[in-house]
Amino acid sequence: MQAGDLEPPEPQAVSAPLTRAAIFLLVRVDAGAEQTAKDLLADLPGLQRAVGFRDASARLTCVVGIGSAAWDRIYGGPRPAELHELPVFAGERHTSVTTEADLLFHLRAERLDLCFELETLIMDRLRGSVTVIDEVQGFRYFDARDVLGFVDGTENPTGRGVKQAVLVDDDEPFDGGSYVVVQKYLHDMLAWNALSTEQQELVIGRRKLSDVELSDEEKPADSHIALNVITDDDGNELDILRDNMPFGRPGHDEFGTYFIGYTKSPAVIEKMLENMFVGSPPGNHDRILDFSTPLTGALFYVPTADFLEDPPDAPPEPEPPAAATPAGTSLGIGSLRRSIRS
Repeated sequence: MQAGDLEPPEPQAVSAPLTRAAIFLLVRVDAGAEQTAKDLLADLPGLQRAVGFRDASARLTCVVGIGSAAWDRIYGGPRPAELHELPVFAGERHTSVTTEADLLFHLRAERLDLCFELETLIMDRLRGSVTVIDEVQGFRYFDARDVLGFVDGTENPTGRGVKQAVLVDDDEPFDGGSYVVVQKYLHDMLAWNALSTEQQELVIGRRKLSDVELSDEEKPADSHIALNVITDDDGNELDILRDNMPFGRPGHDEFGTYFIGYTKSPAVIEKMLENMFVGSPPGNHDRILDFSTPLTGALFYVPTADFLEDPPDAPPEPEPPAAATPAGTSLGIGSLRRSIRS
């Protein structure tokens, strides 16, 4: 590295490997508690280190994402270019859900007790300052399968492809960050288990036992796999990083999958959701939605670890408006243009 070069920003642990346990916590920051939230986010890496030090082999991590409405309230100043509220996707039979959540905490470890302890410390700092919207404890199910019985996350990128898929690289000063979309799904297991294995494979687009993808001739156009392959204008497949986890309470007939997808551009996941709910072409919705109901949905920007620990200063208060200009004079004010990225 030459003199004068800056170290690249340190990402949060978005690419941490799949673990045996996870907690997904969504909260809304109460009015007037923005500084409390900002201080907690700055101290979060230290809290994670304090808990994770008890068992380094358990690989405790915590990724935090900030929602669109909360960004201006907590940080102000410039905004990540593609940070916005997650749209609702309404098809002929199924409609997605958008949840008003300000912060996402994604805790992962090989031991649930470490996730539990770190979440406790987080809530000790935020209690009375936030409203909890949703809280889910996930677990690894056999060989990384969901409760429907299929392996989940097979198409995740590996190696260099991870950074290329999930890290922003064209939006200074937000390079090195990421975007994340979460959705909580409940499954109708009675209806699902009424299908034969072969019928289930046609819904998903993979073999249940071997996890091998069905051939193009075998795979229905409304299968989950067929509708979740997104390509760019040159035909290159666009990857996301999934870290989905099963959850449930059999005593309450609750069986679910918590979808969480990291990406460098939320447009990729939004296109997947449009294909699933609206259909591609419209009306050809994802068959998995006939058995899976979304309960939540939200989009967040994941800043770098450096940003969290040392956020920029708040922007100065705007100056009061100037006195009215006497008639007949001109200030030569030009036009103001705002550029909106698609």
